[in-house]
Amino acid sequence: MIKVYQLTPEQAEQLRGVQYVTDMTFNPIQDANGTWIISKEEVSSTTIDWVKELPTIEYVPKQFDYFD
Repeated sequence: MIKVYQLTPEQAEQLRGVQYVTDMTFNPIQDANGTWIISKEEVSSTTIDWVKELPTIEYVPKQFDYFD
């Protein structure tokens, strides 16, 4: 089970492209349920306090069928 951090759509937009360490920027993505998320690596490396307080959820990857 992979844990990730849940964002609201507004939080995802606010963080997108923001640098959290040198040469690394936040890249929120949506999981299979349409929930905006960021990785534990992004959270553990940031100095933004509210990001460190985000709730964790289980990652649900999107499934793609490349043969349809």
